[in-house]
Amino acid sequence: MTFGNRKVSVLVVVAVLLTVATGRAHHAILAKFDDKKPLTITGVVTLLDWRNPHAHIFINVKGNCGAATAARGTAAAPCTANTVQNWAAELESPIALQQGGWGKESLQPGDTVTVKGMAARNGSRQLWADTVTKGGKTLFTINDAPPPLPPSPRPTPRWADNKPRLGPPAGGTGYWGYPSVTYLAEAGSNVQVDKSGLLKNIVDAPKVAPMQPWALQLYKQRQTRFLQDDPEFLSCKPPGGPRQFQQPPGVQFVEDKERQRIFVLMGSGNNNYRIIYTDGRAQKGLVRGDDDNPLYFGRSVGKWDGDTFVVDTTGFNEDFWFTNGGLPHTDKLRLVEKFTRTDLDTLKYEVTIDDLGAYTRQWSTGWSMRWVAGQDMPRHYCQDNRP
Repeated sequence: MTFGNRKVSVLVVVAVLLTVATGRAHHAILAKFDDKKPLTITGVVTLLDWRNPHAHIFINVKGNCGAATAARGTAAAPCTANTVQNWAAELESPIALQQGGWGKESLQPGDTVTVKGMAARNGSRQLWADTVTKGGKTLFTINDAPPPLPPSPRPTPRWADNKPRLGPPAGGTGYWGYPSVTYLAEAGSNVQVDKSGLLKNIVDAPKVAPMQPWALQLYKQRQTRFLQDDPEFLSCKPPGGPRQFQQPPGVQFVEDKERQRIFVLMGSGNNNYRIIYTDGRAQKGLVRGDDDNPLYFGRSVGKWDGDTFVVDTTGFNEDFWFTNGGLPHTDKLRLVEKFTRTDLDTLKYEVTIDDLGAYTRQWSTGWSMRWVAGQDMPRHYCQDNRP
């Protein structure tokens, strides 16, 4: 075999693994990887794929067929000391990695690395990278702490009419990020949930919200499948409902005073946006949609109640998950959201869920978001490295 053919062969292996490794967009980690199957590999970097939804390191591992056997749980394949297998180690998103100070130049082809993590559930040559080390140095650590608060609260920025600004102060830039809660559960439910919306204990499912029996069964099924069926991750469906305020990349508000509307720009999904009308129009959301009702976000009309912006939204379809964790909803869903900027750095979000198709009564919850000043919102595209 010539050198050129060997090079082509390596590229083919990488392409095949890329198809397997990134066949779905940013996902709950346990949907793809098994935390009961720890795995360690050491090898030579062939490629660092620095794209959303998750970065990947492709690594040639020599004479380590045992790792592949352990990952697959199958009988050992013929293997010698010279056998080379190409593995894909999956990392957090480039957005999160860059916030930790890392970049696409942090690793180069030819570098030797050791990756410790968990094996793929489907037995393919993939693992989630809990740690990556090179020459004794740990790489790709994550810093997900919100920016520090000032010693004393800064006043809420306001427009000339004294209404609070939902976006940046005059002449400034920034966005809302770092939600204090990344799942949806009724206030006071006291359940343990991870950042993807997975319950720590499935027996807590009935406590999450007052679900009807069919909705509870569907929710439990989604949970026991580790959220593998999430349409945002499988098909890049937009994050409608409260979910847009639970995503790490955050949101921006653009207030169009002249046309009496507010745009909510989302860093998640595929940089989707939502429109909230403030011109006093009637609420007439249509499930089938119209020119100002974009289906996944419903038709939103808003008004100010003192310093709180109150938004009424109806007309949702059922083709998306309206929260991390997979709580069901129907086309009867109606949301009343309240946005209160208590100071420059804090946005209080409250939501009441009214969907008697899936729940036995109305219920409410809320959380807060932090202002990230002087930065543009991160741009996440869920299809960046999908095949």
